[in-house]
Amino acid sequence: MVPALASSVRAAYDGKVQRIAERVINGALRGVFRVIARIDAREMRKLPRRGPGIIITNHTTNLEGPAEYLFMQPRHATALGKRELWDRWYTRMFMRLWGVIPLRRGEVDTRAVKQALRALDRGVYLGIAPEGTRSKNGVMRRGLPGIAVIATRKPVPIYPVAQTGFLTMGAKLRQFRRPSIVFRIGRPFTVRLPAGQRLTAPLMREITDEIMFELARLLPRASRGPYATAPEGAPRYLEYTT
Repeated sequence: MVPALASSVRAAYDGKVQRIAERVINGALRGVFRVIARIDAREMRKLPRRGPGIIITNHTTNLEGPAEYLFMQPRHATALGKRELWDRWYTRMFMRLWGVIPLRRGEVDTRAVKQALRALDRGVYLGIAPEGTRSKNGVMRRGLPGIAVIATRKPVPIYPVAQTGFLTMGAKLRQFRRPSIVFRIGRPFTVRLPAGQRLTAPLMREITDEIMFELARLLPRASRGPYATAPEGAPRYLEYTT
């Protein structure tokens, strides 16, 4: 009994230390971002203070995910991150600090999906980049169907969050210019399947595209890629929550 109690006390102490360390590091990183760039994260206020919810975002660099996490604080959140981020000690440190869920790309990672669903059950926000990999020219790529799997299993609100400015950030900093980083949030929605309808591969594709069109609306037309022209009429499987 005594060893068990000691273990519980140690775990509680370690957890408290980690939370303090995270707050300090997050505050310092937010400060760095605000020094080197003009950050417009005012629309992050549209996010309810408590989850659960899914945040989908366009993916152009390795910076927008951490920046979104930092500027949506104090909301509790996690995200799916490519497994390769655990290969280097300095990125692994942040992945562990922020509780990011490792994802094996190029396959159906059932373990990552289960962890993501459990995170939503805990009432936190789950960040997903549905394109799966970075767009090096800033033009959206076609979304991968994993978002449809999670969204249909947990019909929580989905918040499209589009970012601009990260793609040219490096070039502007080399010219001693502060880039402008802007976050925009679209209308939240949920995904609903008719009763008894199975989630087939063609249906996953259709749902994924409907979700991606909501994200594309927040970007300049030249950056929307395959989602430049939205279909006419209301989405078949999305229900707006506001």
